[in-house]
Amino acid sequence: MISRRLFLASAATVAVTAAFPALAAETPFAAAAFDEAMKAGRPTLVEIHATWCPTCKAQSAILGPLFADPKYRDLTVLRVDFDAQKDIVRKFGARMQSTLIVFKGGVEVGRSVGDTNPGSIAALLAKAI
Repeated sequence: MISRRLFLASAATVAVTAAFPALAAETPFAAAAFDEAMKAGRPTLVEIHATWCPTCKAQSAILGPLFADPKYRDLTVLRVDFDAQKDIVRKFGARMQSTLIVFKGGVEVGRSVGDTNPGSIAALLAKAI
């Protein structure tokens, strides 16, 4: 028998996934994918993220609805695992998790660290478009 708590948690997961289908476009960072995006000049967000980070969770709650906005449909989103990909973290010059870096035309055009303001995160993403 399924518990009420497990049922509600599963239903919430399905609801969030349905509400923010663009989140599926967020992919783990791979150097080849980043290099390809830069070479093609695609708008790109590199998100340096840690699963245990409360600021990263707050950013994810802000980014989800933004990713669902059609104006960001061409945005490539690559998530760097702060704990498992230390070499990549260093490559981007990030000192901590919750770092968001945007690229346009193969060039970094903006960066924020620890930002949880929806307006300024939206403004950061807009720099890549």
